[in-house]
Amino acid sequence: MFSAIARIFKTRDLRRKIFFSLAIVAVFRFGSFIPAPFVDYGNVQECIAANQTAQGLYQLVNLFSGGALLQLSIFALGIMPYITAAIITQLLRVVIPHFEALQKEGQQGQAKLTQYTRYMTIALAVLQSTTLITVARSGALFSQTGGPALPQCQNLLTNDSWWSITLMIFTMTAGTGLIMWFGELITERGIGNGMSLLIFVSIAATFPTALGQIFQTQGPNTFAMVLVVGVIIMALVVFVEQSQRRIPVQYAKRMVGRRMYGGQSTYIPIKVNMAGVIPVIFASSLLYLPMLVAQFSTPNDGTAPPEWVLWVQANLTSGDAPLYMLVFFLLTVGFTYFYVAITFNPEEVADNMKKYGGFIPGIRAGRPTAEYLDYVLTRITLPGSLYLGIVALIPLIALSTVGANQNFPFGGASILIIVGVGLETVRQIDAQLQQRHYEGLIR
Repeated sequence: MFSAIARIFKTRDLRRKIFFSLAIVAVFRFGSFIPAPFVDYGNVQECIAANQTAQGLYQLVNLFSGGALLQLSIFALGIMPYITAAIITQLLRVVIPHFEALQKEGQQGQAKLTQYTRYMTIALAVLQSTTLITVARSGALFSQTGGPALPQCQNLLTNDSWWSITLMIFTMTAGTGLIMWFGELITERGIGNGMSLLIFVSIAATFPTALGQIFQTQGPNTFAMVLVVGVIIMALVVFVEQSQRRIPVQYAKRMVGRRMYGGQSTYIPIKVNMAGVIPVIFASSLLYLPMLVAQFSTPNDGTAPPEWVLWVQANLTSGDAPLYMLVFFLLTVGFTYFYVAITFNPEEVADNMKKYGGFIPGIRAGRPTAEYLDYVLTRITLPGSLYLGIVALIPLIALSTVGANQNFPFGGASILIIVGVGLETVRQIDAQLQQRHYEGLIR
């Protein structure tokens, strides 16, 4: 293992790519602490310190931004607008025929879809930065995280004129565009997928704070237990993420001119968790809606809110409420089936196999192959959806037992992204090593 790591830094091209990626990551993290124009840095830091254990509307976005959202920094929006735009573009392929046609055009169509995603990212960044600054200007930013209302949290901006707000919106939108460019630079000239790596860094940056908070509030015994449980959870997540059902495919021999092609055997890998982290994000975002409605339906004059608002606050706002956990689990399972259904088309796979002379042993080509693939996909999605639902509940269980917030590092979207991006980056480094040596990083 250590000799393989030494070979990484002895290989000039690979060493250059890794150092380039690390340099971009360092600039990205540095920008997360630079406040946007007209932000009172001292007041923001006091409010963050008072809301360490709070949870609420912006916790997921704050997690993906590496804590930059509540800092009101120039990179406050993080990579979230790009994630949202990419998900919307992927969903539009099912609804709009033009997007589906672009998907089938190969590299040129993919470039066009990427361009649409960039435009949508900028539009979403303008919308989200406007919303964030409006909430911060009204003094409700930290009250919507469920923390204590401090006088400092009502004065987060030093200037709230129209031109200063416009400059802040422009700065945060430009920060999102710069992060998107960073991700593309890492993909082209560095190692790994740039966007995924920046998300990885943003989430990993919250680990020391979350673990330190558990150590300070719960003591060393609970902290050690959390570390042991975290290692076990990470090992199990790695095991499931690597698990797949391999469907054998045989290609018949065929003559093209004087050459004979085909005759080889391969397989279609169907992962247990084909949906990745997307269903957890969908479920979290949907559960924010009742919280948002209850927040804006609460009277500001000190009178008691309506009964339905009290019921929502008691059952669908707090992560340690049993009904919240049940709904979150069911939504995650349902969105897993939904996302797998729109991303894997058995009929398209069966048609491509038939076009190139491929068939599954014992299954006729065409419609029977599509039905068989759909049957296997439905069966394997069940354990995958249950696995995602259980992993998504880990931070909520930690919230009710240990007292940690919903950003508990060993569970939910954070552990899925950390493991997934880590495995993919290691595979790419291993492939680069095997191009130059007989042995790679993984044995």
